[in-house]
This record gives sequence, structure tokens and C-alpha cells, in this order.
Amino acid sequence: MTFKELGLSEPILKAIKEQGYTEPTPIQAQSIPVILNRKDILAGAQTGTGKTAGFTLPVLELLTRAKPTKGKHKVKALILTPTRELAAQIGESVELYGKHLPFKSTVIFGGVKINPQLVKLRQGVDIVVATPGRLLDHISQKSIDLSSVDYLILDEADRMLDMGFINDIKKVLAILPKEKQTLLFSATYSEEIKKLSDRLLKSPALIEVARRNTSSETVKQAVYHVDKTRKRELLTHLINEGEWKQVLVFTRTKHGANRLTGQLNSDDITAAAIHGNKSQNARTKALDDFKKGEVRVLVATDIAARGIDIDYLPHVVNYELPNVSEDYVHRIGRTGRAGREGEAISLVCVDEHEYLENIEKLIKKDIPKVWLKGFKPDPSIKAEPINQGGGGRGRGGNSRNRPRNKPNGNGNGQRSSKPRGNR
Repeated sequence: MTFKELGLSEPILKAIKEQGYTEPTPIQAQSIPVILNRKDILAGAQTGTGKTAGFTLPVLELLTRAKPTKGKHKVKALILTPTRELAAQIGESVELYGKHLPFKSTVIFGGVKINPQLVKLRQGVDIVVATPGRLLDHISQKSIDLSSVDYLILDEADRMLDMGFINDIKKVLAILPKEKQTLLFSATYSEEIKKLSDRLLKSPALIEVARRNTSSETVKQAVYHVDKTRKRELLTHLINEGEWKQVLVFTRTKHGANRLTGQLNSDDITAAAIHGNKSQNARTKALDDFKKGEVRVLVATDIAARGIDIDYLPHVVNYELPNVSEDYVHRIGRTGRAGREGEAISLVCVDEHEYLENIEKLIKKDIPKVWLKGFKPDPSIKAEPINQGGGGRGRGGNSRNRPRNKPNGNGNGQRSSKPRGNR
């Protein structure tokens, strides 16, 4: 099947060709015709499946087919996404695929000055990509008019709910026109997603390109058992011995990301951290340097890594296992993309054995175990409660992913409050 057979017009086909793509991915082949038929969809797709183009291409096509409105451009398409990085990348896709079309678009998120966004909105735009918090800021300032929205897209809806955006989303929905086409994309299906889809979607088409909550078949996975105090030493050893040039490393907390970054740099391994406490400029620079190869290791927390889009990333390391099992699938999905093979390694200490069991139950397979000579764990060390720190999210009703009868780091065994994520 070709993009032309999907019903896309010549200006869009030209932009696709200029990006070097010749045939659609499975999510694109399934979603584009349904969206062009003006049906709501609930799509289950992991990162790296081409889902961004799966909704940007047909929305651009629908805007092309619609009769143009006279006067100032009005917001016709609203794309909501959980993080700044993801918003920026979706905005880039809209610009790339719409470069031969007359539509104007803008990206609005927090962490940067609001005035340039105000200027863009006053000039008039057709497509807005936004994080929920900053969008509400504009709504409260009456700097954006959403009364003409025909298309609403919620990307990575599961993560938006995890990050506590449900009330923000409800506020946005309350002011949008009732008659619109809604597209909901989620990597995982939960009861919360089902409730949201029941509320939002009208007789939606269900599109799923991969089995739920499964790890990519193109990713070679391994668990290295090691004592917690020797994880940094083992990571440095693996990077040097394997001559890794580009590796994404996940930590559980922002503080842990900063500490590990400093340690790697002291080991003469260029590293940069990316997390919610970093300014947007710092995050953008770290990601750009990583993509250009000027930084070998990008150390990230789960929320900050959402939106990192690198087609040929060869290595992902779980320096610490996530306390939410589904996040493991999201993490390793950063490698093994575009048909390429990737490697996902987890450094697991005795404290994390239950997390590992939960992950293996979720992906329905045992991950190969490695005990590397010189790094075998000390069997006399006993498991201790894991301190989630400021970066632990927790997920309501999902206590199975935390060690039983252990405090989560706030000293009283109570679940810490969820961070709001990016505004």
C-alpha cells in the first residue's frame, strides 16, 4: 500500500516523499482511511510505530478538503499531549507534512515565556499543539478561541492521566464544540482510558497495531544482577567495553539523574540529564547534543523521556527499574524502532526483584538474566525499601507495582501525591 492509495492529496504526498518515506506503517495504514471517513478512533500504539503521522497526515488532509474560512485563521485542530518535548516534536511533524499547505500552526507549553505564544495566537492559527496546563493559561487569559475546533486529538492519553491531567482535560472539553471528530491515542488500555473514551468518543473505530502491554520483538532484553552500590561502575564498564556511542539511561528520580550524570562525566563519559526540573532550553540542548553525538549518554526520568523520538537509538538502560510496570514497556520502546534491532539492559539489585517479577508478568515472558564476572551481587545483602523520592509517581489503584508492606520513601508508607507534570 502507498500513501497515495490512502487518499492523501499531492501537497502532502510531496512532503512525505521529501522526508524519505515510501510506504505507511501499520498504524498509519489502519488509521488514516478511518480518520478521513470522519470517524472517531481509539488507537492503541506504542512509541516508534509512526502514530504521530497517523493523525497529522489525515488531519492536514481533512483541513485541505474543507472550505477555507475567510479572514483570520481559526483554530480547527487541537492536539493535546502530556509533555513539552512531545508537543515540540508533534509541532515539527505538522510543519514538515504541511509545508506545502497554507495552514498555520503553533505549539504552546509551559516552561517558556508566554508572550511569543500570545503573538502567534493573535495572528491566527489553524492547528494548535498544546500541553493541558499552558492551554488552560491561554483560555483563562482569553488569548485562544476554541469555538471552531473540528478535530481533537489526545496523544499519549494514558500518560496524561498518569500525570494528573484529567481535570485539566475535562476543563478543556467543557469549552470545545460538541460536534467534532475526536482521536484518542494510548499506548496502554486501563479502566481510566476506557472511561475517558466512553465519555469522549462516538462509536469509535478500535485500532490496535501491537498486542497490549507487550515489549517490542526487535528489542534484545537482558537483566544484569548487581548490587545497588555497583550499578554506576557496571554501567561505565558496559559503555566502555561495548563502545556504545549513544545510550538512553533511565533513573527513577530527578536527583538520581543529576547524580548519575555527574558520575559518568567524571568517568570521562559525556552525559547530560533531562527531567522536569530542567529549563526547557536545557532540555532541548541536551536532546540536540545527544542526537548529534556530542553527548554519549542521556540520563532521563520517565516523564521527561516521553517525547524523545530517535529512530535508530541502539541502547536503552534501566539504571533503576520503574515502579509502574507499564513504564518498562515505554522505556524499552525507545530502541528497536523503524525495523531496527535494539538492546535494552536492566541493572537490577535485590531491592527491585518484585518490580522485575511484575514486569515479567506484564510482558508475559522471562527476561534473560546475566551475572557478569566481577559484578556478581553479594548474597548477604538483604532487600530494603525503595525510596521513590520526588520522582516517584505512583498510580492510583496500582499498588501491585510497589513492594508489599514497604514505605515509598515519605517515611510513613503513604502514597506520595502525583506531580502535575508539565504546564
